[in-house]
Amino acid sequence: MPQINGREVGATGYGLMGLTWRPDPIPNEQAFEAMRAALKNGMNFWNGGEFYGTPECNSMTLLEAYFAKYPEDAEKVVLSIKGAVGPKGPDGSPEGIRRSIDNVLKQLNGRKKLDVFECARRDPKVPMEDTFRTMQEYIDKGLLGGISLSEVAASTIHEAVKHAKIVAVEVELSIFSPDVLTNGVAAACAQYGIPIVAYSPIGRGILGGNLQSQDDIPPFLRMFPRYSPENFPNNLELFKHVNALAQKKGCTPAQLALAWTRCLARRPGMPTIIPIPGSTKASRVNENAVEVDLTDAEMDAIDDILAKFEVKGERYPDHVTTNT
Repeated sequence: MPQINGREVGATGYGLMGLTWRPDPIPNEQAFEAMRAALKNGMNFWNGGEFYGTPECNSMTLLEAYFAKYPEDAEKVVLSIKGAVGPKGPDGSPEGIRRSIDNVLKQLNGRKKLDVFECARRDPKVPMEDTFRTMQEYIDKGLLGGISLSEVAASTIHEAVKHAKIVAVEVELSIFSPDVLTNGVAAACAQYGIPIVAYSPIGRGILGGNLQSQDDIPPFLRMFPRYSPENFPNNLELFKHVNALAQKKGCTPAQLALAWTRCLARRPGMPTIIPIPGSTKASRVNENAVEVDLTDAEMDAIDDILAKFEVKGERYPDHVTTNT
């Protein structure tokens, strides 16, 4: 099994964002059912965010309620929370880090240890060693397990390892967004033995068949260039290729997309890769938990598709910083 900071985790993790970061947060009963399904299937690496929702309803308030009801699950879960975002954007200052981690710990209410913490984006205004030194205070006190990075460039990884032990790097990685395979991020993680946590491994739903027309696109996604009326029809063609391969394989397109991210780790020079699909329904969690193995020939077939296919549009709107 893969490990994060010395803790064994499942080959596939679970993303909590969609449960609370939405106009209509998922009812606790439904969310708990999905969370229990994840744990039952061995998806024990859970990834959430301080800002995934409102101060009253977010990843930590949901987790606090969940572990109040199922305290026996607390030690089974390896929990990663991203934060350190202030009113003006990333805040990696000592004050910003303390505010964020203290808030996370307060809202978890002692129900669960904070195993991993990561700044959602690197703060260019603050020396990285100052940010990590403050996080280390919490590690030394036993309040935090380890430090992760989120949405970073390869240069940030090379710099970060000089100042702290980095236990994971969370970046977007999917058949729809394979950028980290060629921009030095995957190579840097492999160099230092750091696992990649692959967020949006199903392309925010497009690789799972959830988005078949413009009407299917959730309101928050419509600001993303890849889902615009100009770009979406082109990008939907990639799903059709993935779906055809999945039908041939006898699995769902989401299962094939997740298998691709995991199987990349077999290739020379690649790190461990742990995809963290999110789902609001236990049935979808169960689907995502099925581990399909792709042969080298099947992986090569996907390479051929990617070599010929051009995804249109950037990953994020212009106002969102990426590759920090």
